[in-house]
Amino acid sequence: MSNGIVLIIDDEEKLSRLLCRIITLEGFIVFTAPSLKAGAKILQKENIDIILCDVKLTDGNGVDFVKQIKPEYPSTEIILLTAYGNIADGVQAMKNGAFDYIAKGDDNDKIIPLLNKAIEKVQLQKRIEQLEKQVGKRYGFKNILGTSASILEAIKLAKKVAPTNANVLLLGETGTGKEVFAQAIHNASARAGKPFMALNCSSFSKELVESEIFGHKAGAFTGALKDKKGLIEEASSGTLFLDEIGEMSFELQSKLLRVIETSEFIKVGDTNTTKVDVRFIAATNRDLQQDVKESKFREDLFYRLNVFTISLPPLRERKKDITALAQYFLKIFSAKTNTAVETMSKEFLEHLQQHDWKGNTRELKNVMERAIILANGTELTLENLPLDLQATNFNSQKTLSAFDLASVEKIHIQRVLIHTKGNKTETAKLLNIGLTTLYRKIEEYGLA
Repeated sequence: MSNGIVLIIDDEEKLSRLLCRIITLEGFIVFTAPSLKAGAKILQKENIDIILCDVKLTDGNGVDFVKQIKPEYPSTEIILLTAYGNIADGVQAMKNGAFDYIAKGDDNDKIIPLLNKAIEKVQLQKRIEQLEKQVGKRYGFKNILGTSASILEAIKLAKKVAPTNANVLLLGETGTGKEVFAQAIHNASARAGKPFMALNCSSFSKELVESEIFGHKAGAFTGALKDKKGLIEEASSGTLFLDEIGEMSFELQSKLLRVIETSEFIKVGDTNTTKVDVRFIAATNRDLQQDVKESKFREDLFYRLNVFTISLPPLRERKKDITALAQYFLKIFSAKTNTAVETMSKEFLEHLQQHDWKGNTRELKNVMERAIILANGTELTLENLPLDLQATNFNSQKTLSAFDLASVEKIHIQRVLIHTKGNKTETAKLLNIGLTTLYRKIEEYGLA
């Protein structure tokens, strides 16, 4: 396996052959070209990692060549070689994106260590690009599961707005996947590959949220020992996702409005403005229109964020999607925990279908992870569910009669067990029965 692929562009044939031999012995694959034009043709055909290029060639200048090709081949590192060390050329080469600039007399001592450093950078960049592709796939629209009309409508709207620069407001209960939608919108936009930054506005105090969003100057407050970039600046050219925007203080709402209107902001403790290019996606589980009426949220900010609104349905309104989501989580967590769980029993799925899912998809995800951890075989069964979910269908006329005394007793014992978190002694006391009697009834009703 090679260390990487190197292209030598030099019109001195003897030197080019010598470098080729030295570099090949170090495990690199090497191509050579006598001119910039010939080198450019090889670049188009081969996946070159590093270019060793002479500064003065018959058909051009290596310093200018760096500026020309670096935008097209950003992951390719370029080392310039010159027979005459020139500080001005060296400075310009680095500005143009060269990895380094060395005199040919230093080749024997410096060239191999320099190539090794350059290939490390190339390989790191390739790993980053691979991870970015994986993240893009993970947070794309294809990974938003569901065939119910409500979720398909939400996806349709998100796909429509994604290619634009319009601000988006995502509405929905906790756990409905607002951040997943925000990331999918970002990854389907022209800003894909640029930063996606996220902040939950309810997770910090007002002061900390301000510092997190806008950044601060050293000495702005106690503990601010050095300058810090805020998320708005970190997200420049990309997207800033502000979750739970309804929890943001009135004062910060005013500052955020200024950024949206002017594309500039002032860091905490600073007097100068900073320009940014950021797309905003906000989310909330609150009724912002009602908050505006009650003067809890700025009306002008609401209309700035409410350019395009998407409502995400709760899981109880898309129950036909539960099986597909459960199967997805089964696959994910089985692999994550290295278990052999492959299927779910009919009873297990029925209980999932009948649960209210107040925590929505997030709650389902947590339940599936817990169930897989508790599973003993290859199938998830009713016993792997939390006690409250095991009781989910006790109100269902399919399996229980509301007038059957045994059914009522079973439901009541189940509820008390849930209340005591499975503590049998405490349950027996609350039911005013003996512990032995409780164990007998637990066994009789299959509540173990």
